[in-house]
Amino acid sequence: MSSTGRASVFAYGISCYAIFFVTFLYLIGWLTGRLVPTSIDSGAAGNTPAALAVDLALIALFGVQHSVMARPGFKRWWTRVVPQPIERATYVLATSLVLIALFAAWQPIPFAIWRTEGAVAVALQAGALLGFGIVLYTSFLIDHFDLFGLRQVFLAWRGAPYSEKRFVTPQVYRFIRHPLYVGWMISFWCAPVMTLGHALFASGMTIYILIAIRYEERDLAAALGEPYRRWRDATPMFVPLVRKMKERRHAQFLAKVQADAVQRTLDLLARGPGSVESFFEPFTKTLVEECESLACDVWLTDEHEKHVELEAS
Repeated sequence: MSSTGRASVFAYGISCYAIFFVTFLYLIGWLTGRLVPTSIDSGAAGNTPAALAVDLALIALFGVQHSVMARPGFKRWWTRVVPQPIERATYVLATSLVLIALFAAWQPIPFAIWRTEGAVAVALQAGALLGFGIVLYTSFLIDHFDLFGLRQVFLAWRGAPYSEKRFVTPQVYRFIRHPLYVGWMISFWCAPVMTLGHALFASGMTIYILIAIRYEERDLAAALGEPYRRWRDATPMFVPLVRKMKERRHAQFLAKVQADAVQRTLDLLARGPGSVESFFEPFTKTLVEECESLACDVWLTDEHEKHVELEAS
């Protein structure tokens, strides 16, 4: 690719990202009813069945575009039409255009399912913003710039080959598989005023997410192999399990104990003959404290299970 071609690819990727980011910000305002000229509930209410048909068609359009263009088979065909470096940026652009069409064509159905005021309304509004924050935060955990096509066009501009990111489970991904989708669902459902139109949007998008996860995980298992399958089988989808978190914490502790013991041994050997007691004292104290904590956790778990069994009987 020529230097002009590489510069064009980079400019295209930046433009697609800019359109996406403005669309993302507009989506926040559109759902919360803040700082943008239209919202999910703005406009004159029309014929309800017609509005339902239009809105469901818009949600279906988003789902088809967002899922079909993400499938490996479509990508293989699509990259015969568009250059590989801009495939992801084009996907992001298409998603943004579908969302813009949704903003423009959405038909409000303003019948209120719930309406809150005061502290509850503030909490729900804050929950929606928290959900969008989770989406943005988790996108950076899995490489925000790769996810939205910037890394691909930057490497093409530099003339460097693109390589797939290796499989990692940073931070919250150690406890749930889909924190980004959790953020989306929180942002959809946290609303001080939940109208029928808003509930339709939230329900449609939630159903889409649950369907899309099946295909996404299938593709990831095929691409990443056994490490991904082991993580998928051991990690809850949306809600972290307390017992699994405890097991993971103790596994991490044991790994730390082993590393600490090795390091202390190396330090002792480097110093030469010394006090064995001074070597083992802090290590033994830490191990005893952790074992006491583990025993307490096990006892509490057993007592809770006995209590549940008694209630059931």
